[in-house]
Amino acid sequence: MKTHPALETITTSTLVADIAAAYPATITVFQRHRIDFCCGGKLPLEDVCRRHRLETDALIAELDAALTTEESTTDWTQAPLTDLVAHIQQRFHRPLETELPRLQAMLEKVVSRHGDTMPDTLLPLRSTFATLTNELVEHMAREDAVLFPVIVALERHAGSGIAGSTRIDRAIEVMEGEHASAGAALARIGVLTNGYVPPDGACPTFRGLYYGLAELERGMHEHVHLENHVLFPRAARLAHGAANHSTSGA
Repeated sequence: MKTHPALETITTSTLVADIAAAYPATITVFQRHRIDFCCGGKLPLEDVCRRHRLETDALIAELDAALTTEESTTDWTQAPLTDLVAHIQQRFHRPLETELPRLQAMLEKVVSRHGDTMPDTLLPLRSTFATLTNELVEHMAREDAVLFPVIVALERHAGSGIAGSTRIDRAIEVMEGEHASAGAALARIGVLTNGYVPPDGACPTFRGLYYGLAELERGMHEHVHLENHVLFPRAARLAHGAANHSTSGA
């Protein structure tokens, strides 16, 4: 079994809380199986697997996968736009639909326990994240329901000059503006969290929250890059080509 270097020191007797504290990326795995990694995390991995009727090797494999990033070798500047749209939806949109509520729940838990002692950090963090979440959910819904189907149709009917193709420019302009707004919110979150550095003595949930927010920013940078710098320009060129074909054929 392939093992991430960080997991070489993990055995069946390693405490869940220690794993979560040392490797925050594993928290999503524990949450997936409803394993308490925080207050009730002082249990060895073997005991937790027995309690939740999980195979130890299988759980370690999931922890390994959480720590291993598979880099795509696809050249998205050349791949079909339909494939790129599907990749963005599967790699970013669908995961965000579950990740944003997960982070929101962790943030609420942290605020409930530490909001009184860190009001200048946690209260504006909660407000900023809530606004970001609402905007992202609405943004992705519009892309999935409106813009992405138009792009797929443009590619399917390339050169046919389908009606209304040039209006994609306005839709892209709106989406890019919303990307900029999300980027500003993420920058604000980065400042509020001191670069995603949890305070000394922070519990695993606190550390997991900051790690998750850092990963959210990292993923959003890749997400926005693929849309702003690859998908949108290629779709616009295709739309303009279709419009020119329609005009020349009139």
